[in-house]
Amino acid sequence: MNLKILLPYKVFAEKTGVSRIVARSSEGSFGLLPHRLDCVAALVPGILVFETEAEGEIYMAVDEGVLVKSGQDVLVSVRNAIGGTDLSKLHEAVDQEFLNLDDQEKKVRSVLAKLESGFIRRFAEFHHE
Repeated sequence: MNLKILLPYKVFAEKTGVSRIVARSSEGSFGLLPHRLDCVAALVPGILVFETEAEGEIYMAVDEGVLVKSGQDVLVSVRNAIGGTDLSKLHEAVDQEFLNLDDQEKKVRSVLAKLESGFIRRFAEFHHE
């Protein structure tokens, strides 16, 4: 398979000859082999594992995103990714950087929802006057 990992601002990694991929979705981990049917999956923060004959198993910490398999091409588009060989450090990076960001995003979204509802309420009051 051909694997391309995309970030919003660059191509993070591009690998050919990938024999298997393991990723995480909200439903749990799943694997991709070269002859699997095409699919699309929403990814959650976690460790992406793939294997090539030349390099063996490779681990990457990835933020939430989308995985698309079409034929022999697999595109993984995520907000952020970190490569490395030490699994404990990658797990730590997922916990500290990606999951904490989700907590901050939840707070921001909550504030935005309050602002939007206040704006809509005031606009409705203005419209009735």
